[in-house]
Amino acid sequence: MSTESLNRTSEILETPSHNSEAPTRVNVDVLKQRLLEEKKKEKVKRTIILSSVVVSLGALTFLTY
Repeated sequence: MSTESLNRTSEILETPSHNSEAPTRVNVDVLKQRLLEEKKKEKVKRTIILSSVVVSLGALTFLTY
């Protein structure tokens, strides 16, 4: 083995990659809050669609008489 290959392997071992950091912790409360906000938005969308359908049916019924 030559000294060049030994030097190369020692350099690799001395400089490990920084990608192997400890995994960051996930805050469950933040995820729950996001989920609740998404559900609230969906509920508002459904309410708007349902109310527009009811209003349009009422307008059509009023116009037919």
